[in-house]
Amino acid sequence: MGMDKLKGFFGGNGDNDTRDDETVNEDEFYETKAFTDSGNGSKMILFEPRAYSESQQIADYLKKRNAVVVNLKRVTPDQAKRIVDFLSGTLYAINGGLQKLGTGIFLCTPNNVNVEGSITDEAKEKIAKKEEKNDDEEADW
Repeated sequence: MGMDKLKGFFGGNGDNDTRDDETVNEDEFYETKAFTDSGNGSKMILFEPRAYSESQQIADYLKKRNAVVVNLKRVTPDQAKRIVDFLSGTLYAINGGLQKLGTGIFLCTPNNVNVEGSITDEAKEKIAKKEEKNDDEEADW
C-alpha cells in the first residue's frame, strides 16, 4: 500500500510504468549517454563544428572531463577564431590545455588528461629553415 502511494506521488500508477506512446530518439539517447556514462575513464570526442553556436557543445564535453579534437575546416576563418577564443576561455576556467595538431585542428584537454610531446607546424618550420639558410649565406666567408 505504501509503495502504491509513493508511485502515485511520482506519477506512477502501480501498473506497468512504460507507455507505448513514448518513443526514444536514438540520437538523443546516445548523445545524452555520452555525457552521463561514467565508464572506466574519460572519452576522446571528435568534433567538426559548422557554426560558432556549436562551441557551447564542445565546452560541455570539456566540462565533463572529455578530451576533444576540434576540426575547424568547415567554418569560416572568422568563426574559427571565435571558436578558438571561446574554447580558450573554457579551458582556462577548467585548467585545461589547447594544442594545435595541424592546420585548423586542435586538441582540447581538461586537466585530467596529460599530453606528452608536440607537433611541429610545417609553415613555421619552413620559415625557420629559410632564415637559417640566409644566415648561413651571410656568414659564409
